[in-house]
Formats: sequence, structure tokens, C-alpha cells
Amino acid sequence: MNARREFITLLGGAAAWPLAAQAQQPAVPVIGWLGTGWRDSATEQVYAFREGLSGVGFVEGKNVAIEYRWEEGQYDRLPALAADLARRKAAVIFAYGGPRPTRAAKSATSTIPIVFTAATDPVAAGLVASLNRPGGNVTGIYSLANELGAKQLGLIREVVPTAITIALLVNPNTPGAEALPKNLQAAVRSLGLQLVILSTGSESDLDAVFASLAQQRPDALLIQSDGFLIHRRIQIAATAAQHGIPAIAGSHYFAAAGVLMTYATNVAESSYQAGLYAGRILKGEKPADLPVQQSTKVELVINLTTAKALGLTVPPSLLALADEVIE
Repeated sequence: MNARREFITLLGGAAAWPLAAQAQQPAVPVIGWLGTGWRDSATEQVYAFREGLSGVGFVEGKNVAIEYRWEEGQYDRLPALAADLARRKAAVIFAYGGPRPTRAAKSATSTIPIVFTAATDPVAAGLVASLNRPGGNVTGIYSLANELGAKQLGLIREVVPTAITIALLVNPNTPGAEALPKNLQAAVRSLGLQLVILSTGSESDLDAVFASLAQQRPDALLIQSDGFLIHRRIQIAATAAQHGIPAIAGSHYFAAAGVLMTYATNVAESSYQAGLYAGRILKGEKPADLPVQQSTKVELVINLTTAKALGLTVPPSLLALADEVIE
């Protein structure tokens, strides 16, 4: 009887071995994604970030996990979302979408490494001490998207050379939103144009902006690259088409939605580089030793279907410059 009891005890111990071995395996590191906007407005960026991670040996679901947090148009949620990621002991926080999520992450932790992507100068925004030596626990990738406004204006006038009244659609809640109209002023004055600012940052005032657009009927429309506006790109493109307004946007998502043209920095490239940085940090490098990189790749996308619907002819020279033509 005692021998049988000892045999059963041995079997029970053997059954527990796999569980014990599993418990001793190192925990998979977690990256916290703190993003502005909505997940469906950043599918390419999510994919590109994962690709960057895999470039240094980290595969989501295999040897790294990603916890996603989106503010979904409510910027005031960012501090709480950042604090939640800090409490969960994320190994790295990826602040996607500009200064706001980066500041929220910095307020939540001074020890967890933070990698950002931003469309404004991170030194001027107070995110890092300098580009070469960011210092502290923050580094990242930035692109001067707001600097492209004058070029966008020139491109739309190549297709609509008679355009005089230009409307600019911006989200006033976006950090640095005032920079785009400011950067446009010199070009507008030199060309003798009129600039009309249309502001919307919430569902409640979107209809009013559409009504204003219909009433004023500008000769052309420039659209800021912004999470809220990207999320509503189909409505914006449909409204512009309904009133025969040719538009150019600062995000390539708009071209697929039906806007005439987009001229924008490649945000997927920025996210890919951020993924590389996040992976390098997971391998032991410090954010303070990783210089802030500037993403300079820009892309022109032209929607010829929209051009035909508007009765416009896109110059062959412009088509030759396009990175993508939608027909």
C-alpha cells in the first residue's frame, strides 16, 4: 500500500513539471502603443511598426506583445491611457501621433523608454533636449508635415490654375494646428490668393463646417493630416465631390477615399523606423543614445477617377511625378 502511494505521488509530481517549467520561462516583453485617433485610421502604421520590430527579431504574439490604446478623438483620455500602460510595466511605450501622446507618456513615467512619431519639431515641442542627444527616456522619428502646405498649394494650382479662393480644413485641437496656416500665408500672399480657414475637431461641428464649405464654394480645398479628419475622410471627400471642389490632403488615405490628390510624408516609414528603435531598446539600447531621426520621404498620389468626375485634366508632367495614380 505504501509503495502504491509513493508511485501515485511520483506521478503527481511528474504532471506538475511542465507547469513549473512554464512558470520559470522569462515573461514576454510588452510594448504599449499609445495612439491618437482610431485603429482603422492607422492600419498601415500598425503593420509598419510590426515590420520594424521584426527587423530586429521581435514578432508580435511570439516573443513580444503589444497593448494598444487609442484615444478615439478624445485627447483628454491620453493621460489615463498612458498611466495604465505605465502601471502594466510596459517595457517600451510607443507614442503615436504627435506631441500629445508623447507628453502624456512622459508625465506617466520617467523610467520606461518612450519612442514617438511626430509631425512637428520635437525640440521646439519640448519632447527632447536635442536631436542628436535626446536625453532622458525619450527618442523617436519626426517629419515636418506642416511644412508641406506650400507645396500642396502649388500642386493643386497646377491642376486648377484659376483657383483664387483656397479653403484650409484643420482640426484646431491638434498640437501645432496653427503652424499650417502660418506656413501657407507667405505662399498665399505671393500668389494673390485668399485663404479661408475651416476648423473642426468634433462630430458636433462637422455638419456646420460642411454647410460652410457648401456655401462658400472655394476654388480648392487643402486638408490637414489629422487623426479626426482622417477618420472622417469618406464624408469629407464626398462633400468636396458633391460641391465640385478639388482637394488635396496631407494623408494618402484621402486619395483612396476620393480626394483629388494627396501629398504627404510617408507615415508608414516613420512607424517602421519607430519599430526598429523599439526593438533596439528591447535589446538593451538606451533612448538617450538613439538620435531622433527625421523622415523625409514624401509621396504624391493622384486620383484620376476624381479628376474626370470634376472635369479636370491633370498635366502629364504631374502624372509623371506621381508615386501612385488611382484610376
